Amino acid sequence: MNQVKSYRPAKGFTLVELLVVLAILGLLAGLVGPRVLGQLGGAKSKTAAVQITDLEQAAELFKLDVGRFPTTDEGLNALAAKPATANGWNGPYLKKGGVPKDPWGNAYHYEAPGKRGDIDIYSLGADGAPGGEGENVDVGNWES
Repeated sequence: MNQVKSYRPAKGFTLVELLVVLAILGLLAGLVGPRVLGQLGGAKSKTAAVQITDLEQAAELFKLDVGRFPTTDEGLNALAAKPATANGWNGPYLKKGGVPKDPWGNAYHYEAPGKRGDIDIYSLGADGAPGGEGENVDVGNWES
């Protein structure tokens, strides 16, 4: 009785199959990656706009209690800690106790009186310089 050996192919992937899969993954990353990163950048600008709105509302509460907006010298810190000249201060006016940084890690700019309104609260965007486009554009309370 002779035993007949059956042919069983080796298990695994060939080099060609692996290269095809890697090429497909590379194409997907090339097409989807920039769109995902673009959305992330837009999210930072939107986050800055929301934070600026919150800071502006806190400044309005400050004005209701003290009768004026914080001065440029007092800055946004007057919303977290009582300035020496703020009679009637009933803060802190910010929930987390301190003035947040913008999404790029920079301090928000504050001017009172502002050039565009009673107060100006703004971020200079990703580049930290005035003007710009895309993620470098300035975001401020004049947009709300």
